[in-house]
Amino acid sequence: MNNPILRDKSFAQSGTTIDFTQAMTIKGTVRKALLLLFMIIAAASYTWKIYYDATNPASITGWMYGGLIVAFVLAMIISFKPRTAPVLSPFYAAGEGFALGGISAMFNQAFAATAPNIVVNTVILTMLCALIMLTVYRKRIVRVTGRFTRIMMLALFSIMAFYLVDLILGLFGVNIGFFAGNSLFSILISFAIVVVAAFSLLMDYDFIVKASEQGYPKYMEWYGAFGLMVTLVWLYIEILNLLGKVSRN
Repeated sequence: MNNPILRDKSFAQSGTTIDFTQAMTIKGTVRKALLLLFMIIAAASYTWKIYYDATNPASITGWMYGGLIVAFVLAMIISFKPRTAPVLSPFYAAGEGFALGGISAMFNQAFAATAPNIVVNTVILTMLCALIMLTVYRKRIVRVTGRFTRIMMLALFSIMAFYLVDLILGLFGVNIGFFAGNSLFSILISFAIVVVAAFSLLMDYDFIVKASEQGYPKYMEWYGAFGLMVTLVWLYIEILNLLGKVSRN
């Protein structure tokens, strides 16, 4: 349960509750996760429509970058202040949806000739990964132990550091070719990131299950749902990027 979003520290901040009628439950978290997912899809559909209806597709730039900024800021606030999750999570979902709609539309148009179903395939693969990892967790094929968590945290922070370096170099006009290109090495790196993102779902599931078993406050359902959405969005973007690289070969 050491996902950078769903952290052990969140348990300490939330406190416990004896009244289990007002405690966090798995069913309640699933409902809220589905609601946030619906909001992401609805917002994404809006910017997708704007992109294809507009004479100038660049008109979605404001929606896309605005959504990214809003989602990032709210994600930071929610991560450190779990009690804000019930209020801010829906706005996070909307912002993330606006951004994803624009990104998806751009990919869909850019790869219309080589991979006409790239967005649909990405959605299917993302949902399939989520279901497979849920099965893996429920069947205890992979257990979320302390060792597993340490390995995952090392992988996650390594990826974050790599993203940061790539961003900084990009500001100075330097591109890391083996990462941004479509070489075999670049594809393997993207595939490895997709695998890490998929296995991160195990920590999300574990957090939700253990928090529910321990009777944490009801608002933690929103926090658990929010953390799950963060991972799913990341997984979706990485799969979309991977399919884009593969289609260029």
